Parts: sequence; structure tokens; C-alpha cells
Amino acid sequence: MAWITGSGAPRVGRVIAEEFALAGYRIVLHANRSLEEAESFQRELVRKGTEAMIVQGAVQDGSFARRSVDLILSQFGQLDVCVNAAAVWDWKRLEDVTVDDLQHQFEVNTLGSFLCSQAAGLAMVSNSHGGSIILIGDWAVARPYPKFSSYFVGKGAIESMTRSLAVELAFRNPSIRVNAILPGPVMLDPSISTEAAERIRDQSLLKRHGTPQDVARAALFLAEQPFITGVCLPVDGGRTIYSGEGLDAVAHPTFLKGLHS
Repeated sequence: MAWITGSGAPRVGRVIAEEFALAGYRIVLHANRSLEEAESFQRELVRKGTEAMIVQGAVQDGSFARRSVDLILSQFGQLDVCVNAAAVWDWKRLEDVTVDDLQHQFEVNTLGSFLCSQAAGLAMVSNSHGGSIILIGDWAVARPYPKFSSYFVGKGAIESMTRSLAVELAFRNPSIRVNAILPGPVMLDPSISTEAAERIRDQSLLKRHGTPQDVARAALFLAEQPFITGVCLPVDGGRTIYSGEGLDAVAHPTFLKGLHS
């Protein structure tokens, strides 16, 4: 069975949950404030024949991850996959970034991912087949653009966290794998203009927009590969290695909104 954090609202986490459900996994959804949307999605999954449950809470809460894993084990008996899709992001000029901004980004994107991965990974130690943990980073940590300094501080830790947890958990059970996905722009904000969307597309080496399905398929691939661990996989159409028009093309906040999953 697969637990996908941040899967209640209709964003990338939900698409990842759909992909795993189609592959035959039982699903644990997660919502913090989007409980009604999660309940509606759960009913949809059940109608389609997928066993599904919901855990609710803030991923950065110190007791949430352990409490959720206990609930998952009591209902399903084991935990095979954990995908950390819960995240927040916001843009702000460097001059305006506050301690609260940094703490919020860090607590959700970094601390929350660590706590859920820690609890899930330790639960997988007793599995004879191990398990898979997948974290979600960001392609732009390699080439950051302006106005997202507090966001990049939190997301920048995902890659080192992935490698560290891969080592820690493999020492406890060599069949546990920990990997990360580094998405490019895969879910454009509805307010993005046609012109801005075209510029985002042209920033990609592959000259197409990414989709949440691209991330979901990568997550399923990593979950089912027994000989891949500690890898941070860009799913970005080549943006990590190709600068396109450079920073001037992405400096406007309206354009920047389209660069995040």
C-alpha cells in the first residue's frame, strides 16, 4: 500500500495517488485543511475498487507522522510506499523575507518530509520486502531564480536528506530504498497568460509543458525498482541543464507562479 502526503487537494499529490491506485496499490490519502476534498476523492477511489483511507494533520506536527503510521498499520497491516508530496511555496523579495517565512517553508517542506519519511521508513524495517520512500524536491535548486530564497532554503535540503535516509534505512533493512524527484513546471497556475505559458514551454529542452502525470509515473517507477536508491531524479524537460533565456525571462512573479508543481 502507498501513503501519499498532500494528496487531498487536486494537485500533484492527488495525481500520484491516482497513478498508484491504477497500479493496484491500496491508498492512504493525506489532508491538512483540504479534508472535504480528500473525502470526495476517497469515495471516488472506493467506487473504482481501490481500498483507501485518510489521515489528517500538519506534516510538521511532531506527532503526526508516528500517529499516521500507527493508523495505517492498524488498518492495512504494512506500509510499502511513502511519497512526500505535501509542500508549500511562496515568493517574496529577499529584502522582505522574515523569520516566519523561513520557518514556515522549512517546517512544511523540510521538517515535514523528514518526519514522515522517518516514521514510514522505520515501519518498513520489519517488512521482508523493505519498501520505498520518495521525496519531492525542485529542479531549480540547481539554478535558483529570484524571489524564492526562503522556499529554496527548505527544498535545498531534500537532496541531502534523500541520500542520508537512503544510507540510514538500508543499514536497517537493505531492501528499503529512498529516492527523490525534482520536478520542473508540471502544473501551471490557471492565472498564467498564454504568452507566459509559451515562454515556460520554450525554457524546456523538450519544448513541451510537463504534467503531474510525468511526476506520478516517475514516482511509480522509483517505487518499483529494487536496485535504485539515493537518487535525485530531475523530471524537468531538461531545465536543470539548459538555461534558456536566463533569469530575465523568469523574473516576473506571474511567470514564476508557473514554475512550481
